[in-house]
Amino acid sequence: MFVELPLSDLPPLLTWPLAFLLGAALGSFLNVVIVRLPVMLMRRWRAEALEALEQPAEADSRYNLATPRSHCPSCGHFIAWHDNLPLVGWLKRRGRCAACGTSISVQYPLVELAAALLSVAVIALHGVDWQSLWLIGACLSLLALAVIDWRTQLLPDALTLPLLWAGLLYQWLFAPLMLESAVLGAVAGYLSLWSVYWLFKLVTGKEAMGYGDFKLMAALGAWLGWQSLPLLLLLSAGVGAIAGLILIASRQQDRDQTMPFGPYIALAGWIVLLVGAPLLASYQALLLGGWG
Repeated sequence: MFVELPLSDLPPLLTWPLAFLLGAALGSFLNVVIVRLPVMLMRRWRAEALEALEQPAEADSRYNLATPRSHCPSCGHFIAWHDNLPLVGWLKRRGRCAACGTSISVQYPLVELAAALLSVAVIALHGVDWQSLWLIGACLSLLALAVIDWRTQLLPDALTLPLLWAGLLYQWLFAPLMLESAVLGAVAGYLSLWSVYWLFKLVTGKEAMGYGDFKLMAALGAWLGWQSLPLLLLLSAGVGAIAGLILIASRQQDRDQTMPFGPYIALAGWIVLLVGAPLLASYQALLLGGWG
C-alpha cells in the first residue's frame, strides 16, 4: 500500500505552479539527453565498428550526460548556472551565448515549456499521487523520444525499452488486473507496426518506418493496454498524415523524403495517457454505433 504524497492536500493554486517548476527543471535535463544521447550512441557504434574491423580505437574525450559541463556549441564557453535556469536563462540572454553572441536553438526553452505544461496537465487531470509521478515520467520520456526522432530519426533503445518495462511495472503496482492487458498490448503494439512495415516493404520495396517505432508502440501498449491500440494507431496516423501534407504544401519537405513517425506516436500517447478513459469510451461507442 502506497503512502500519500505530502502535497496531495494542497490546493491547485499551489500544486500547479510546483508541477510547472518541476517539469521545467526536468525539461532542462531532457535537453541534455536529447542532444547528447545520439552523440553517445554514434561514438559507441563507431568504436564497435573499429573494433570489428580490427582498427585502432579513436582517442575521444570523455562525453556523457554529465561531462562536459553545459557549454555553447559554437565557442565552447561554459554556461553559468544562472544562465542555465530553465526558461529564465534563455530569455535573459535573448537566446544568445553570453560570450560570443551566437544564437542558441529555441529547442531548449520549448522542451522546458513542454515538459512543464505536460507535468501540470497530469496533475490537473489525475491529481497529486504516486501514479501521477509515474505518468509524468512517461510523458517526459515520450517528449525526449519525439524530439530525438525529429532531430535524428533515431528512437534509442536506451529510452524505448525502459519505457516499456516501466509501463508493465506501473500496471503491476497500480492496476494488477490490467497486467495481462498490458502484456498483450506490448506484444500487439509491436506486431501492429511490424506488420505494416513488412506489408509496405513487400508492396513498394521501400521502408516506411524503423524498428524504433515498433518498440515505442509496444511501450505505449504496455502503459495503456491492448484496448487502446486502435485509437493510438488512428491518432498517430491521422496526425502524421496531416502534418506531412502541411510540410509538403509549405515546401519544407519533399514527397519522397523520409518523415519520422515517432513524434506522432508520442503525441497520440500523450493524448491517451492524459484523457484516455473518456476518449476511449467515445471511440468505442462510435465503433459500436452507440451514438444517439
